[in-house]
Amino acid sequence: MVNSNQATKTISLDTYGIKNAKVNYQLSPDELHKITIEKGQGVEANSGALAVNTGEFTGRSPKDRFIVKDDITRYKVWWGNINIPFPTDMFDKLYDKVTDYLSKKEVFVRDSYACAHDDLRLNIRVVNEYPWSNLFAFNMFLRPEESELENFTPDWLVINAPGFIADPDVDGTRQHNFAILNFTKKIALIGGTGYTGEIKKGIFSALNFILPVDKNTLPMHCSANVGEDGETAIFFGLSGTGKTTLSADPNRKLIGDDEHGWTSDNKIFNFEGGCYAKVINLTEEQEPDIYRAIKKGAILENVIMDGNGEVDFKDITITQNTRVSYPIYHIDNIQTPSIAENPKNIFFLTADAFGVLPPISKLTPGQAAYHFISGYTAKVAGTEAGVDEPMPNFSACFGAPFMPLHPTKYAEMLSKKMKDAGVNVWLINTGWTGGPYGIGSRMKLKYTRAMITAAMNGELNDVDFENHPIFGLAMPTSCPNVPDEVLNPKSTWKNAKAYDVQAKELAASFRENFAKFESYANEEILGGAPMG
Repeated sequence: MVNSNQATKTISLDTYGIKNAKVNYQLSPDELHKITIEKGQGVEANSGALAVNTGEFTGRSPKDRFIVKDDITRYKVWWGNINIPFPTDMFDKLYDKVTDYLSKKEVFVRDSYACAHDDLRLNIRVVNEYPWSNLFAFNMFLRPEESELENFTPDWLVINAPGFIADPDVDGTRQHNFAILNFTKKIALIGGTGYTGEIKKGIFSALNFILPVDKNTLPMHCSANVGEDGETAIFFGLSGTGKTTLSADPNRKLIGDDEHGWTSDNKIFNFEGGCYAKVINLTEEQEPDIYRAIKKGAILENVIMDGNGEVDFKDITITQNTRVSYPIYHIDNIQTPSIAENPKNIFFLTADAFGVLPPISKLTPGQAAYHFISGYTAKVAGTEAGVDEPMPNFSACFGAPFMPLHPTKYAEMLSKKMKDAGVNVWLINTGWTGGPYGIGSRMKLKYTRAMITAAMNGELNDVDFENHPIFGLAMPTSCPNVPDEVLNPKSTWKNAKAYDVQAKELAASFRENFAKFESYANEEILGGAPMG
């Protein structure tokens, strides 16, 4: 049953310091769609989806993400270039300026929640300056029943004011945009950017602190699905590595595409109520579930359309980080509610821009921990501000920008859960084959799907494996529906010596990156490092 979340009650925001605002509370998706078009902030595509332009920022701005440093966070957060401290007094002053900015304006308010697990539910109130941002919140967070709204009490408040421009010299920000988490006041404050991903990633980051610290639950930047046999598969990976695409499997039920928790009693649950998929080069043939989810209620971001409302998914005039958000019920084959158990296969997804890593390899426990802490991939162009082309990147736990605690905390929790559940761990390269970016080509999606299917079906249990000479990864020598020569990356290169050089350079990058974690790692994890 689809819940439009439309409520009859009215609310005031005075208690938050937003005075005399015109509050549009819990409007339906159709109303928000209509208001966005009436305000000239978006247009309707032929599919019926709403198309908007997020403005200056078409991706996250990680250098402008802050956490208030106070008694709760001071000794628990892993401070540094990822988790940047923000003073309490500066937050209070900036908060007052933002709420004053929103006062007397028309704003859009939505009550929703995160975490499909009833015992871990986090109630969220989102206050948006723009109607389409509020529609994004409807799509991406879980939707309470109308009866639950009458006495709804938010645990966290999200204030999203894209039109507010900060003064760095006065407000303590790096530039005019910011996304700040305050764990004492339970507020996510976002300003100066219309990129909607900051809204969901703010709550994701909050849960990445709350769940392991208070709930003995591992938060994961991953997608997940479940088969008819009840076995769950988990897909870790950063943006652009295939989490959304590979979890949308017509033969398995989708739990979620980006953010999940793994409880102490071995349950996997979705944080969200929707999907936020990249649509660059999207086709119905290759990704039918995502393509068909783009209909009334979905929001297309930063795409280019012709005069007839047809979207050109190849056009990257605005950004390569074109996106669509849609409620999860736009996908036909979903797990309801978004919770399952019995995880049996974990896939680490990487888009290796150097064409070095095998398309599939099986990891030992030590290698699994090493690669999880390393979190290697290539940043996909446009996903972050200032990234114009793919570049190598190490992101601890495949989600360092959203992880407030030290990476080893998450790695220790994952390692224990993997051993207790007896899961198989695989490294999947969805990146380049036959050479690096610019010379080789992207791994064919049909091959990646075939390899993952074979792993989940146990079809790789009895095949021969060979170890990669440098990374030590166990590579299958055969796989159903995949040419044998594809499975060994070196054999796809025209110049074998060039491959060796490139592989050794990448291995050196792994070791250099891991140096900062060595003092925290045991011998088993250190043994998972590349050899040369």
